[in-house]
Amino acid sequence: MTNYFYAYYILRTLTGMVGDGSMICLPLAYLADNLPDRQRASAFGILSGVGSASFVCGTLAVRFLSTSSTFQVAAFVSMLAVVYMRIFLEESMPNDADGLTRPILKEGPDVIQNNSDEPSKIVVFRKIPSVKDFICFLRSSSSFSQAAVVAFFNSLAEGGMMASMNYFLKARFHFNKNQYADLMLISGVLGAVSLLLLMPMLAPRIGEGKLLSTGLLVSCINGLLCSISWSAWVPYAATVFSMLMVLASPCLRSIASKQVGPREQGKAQGCISGISSLANIISPLIFSPLTALFLSENAPFYFPGFSIMCIGLASMISFIQSLMIKSVTLTPSTKINSNCLDA
Repeated sequence: MTNYFYAYYILRTLTGMVGDGSMICLPLAYLADNLPDRQRASAFGILSGVGSASFVCGTLAVRFLSTSSTFQVAAFVSMLAVVYMRIFLEESMPNDADGLTRPILKEGPDVIQNNSDEPSKIVVFRKIPSVKDFICFLRSSSSFSQAAVVAFFNSLAEGGMMASMNYFLKARFHFNKNQYADLMLISGVLGAVSLLLLMPMLAPRIGEGKLLSTGLLVSCINGLLCSISWSAWVPYAATVFSMLMVLASPCLRSIASKQVGPREQGKAQGCISGISSLANIISPLIFSPLTALFLSENAPFYFPGFSIMCIGLASMISFIQSLMIKSVTLTPSTKINSNCLDA
């Protein structure tokens, strides 16, 4: 039985390397291909809300299923999703006669204006991207590069909170698995309600730039509040902030989407996902030892929540950077040109 577990673990790691990242960026790129700029923030929020709702349903289902049944049900649902996608989802950018592609809702080929009098067609990305390509991609738009910085520090804070908060609550207040599950369920339900109901109402009126800054500011306040927790009920009260914190990610994705052309959506979302994944790798290496140090008897000074406060400061950096994103929607003539990547 142990050998089967290790075999599953290896296969899960390999499939995760291929599929987990694309499960985030490809649906967002698909929506961007089929929706105008003004509707993307709401659509991205609804998509994230559906993900949060499915997380809540999955967490509840696990309580009524055995361990073996959980894996079987998860595999069946995954296969069902693949079948649904192949039957009902049309390709958003089908190949046309010229070998180029265009979104379903667009009429005629998209063009990008250059310094000359004639527009130049977007060149299809035909080669595997390299580090140089992504650096060029980031440098092509100041707003996109600023969004990438926000994504890095926000993911650094989120990864640090995931890596350190459970350890902190266990050592500080002796939380058990049921209490952890309660926190996850409360946060998931509030996040799903906010994304499905509040996001579609607020995004068209306020704009994703202000919503992004609001979510990051609330995330910073949440980190600072949890760092000075004096009672076990404080983490429960702090979960209320998740209603606004969850708005940051879809707003950031929408801002990044609007900086690029119609054929760069997958690369843009993939770039943001890659930066976020890098931050999630670095984050536990920084905050886990820091949490252990300040919860031990060898702490430089008495502040058990010092690592949580540092996580809040990382959110503060992302909040300050979000205020510097001046332009949210770019005109076609100023959107990132894929010629930079294909050069």
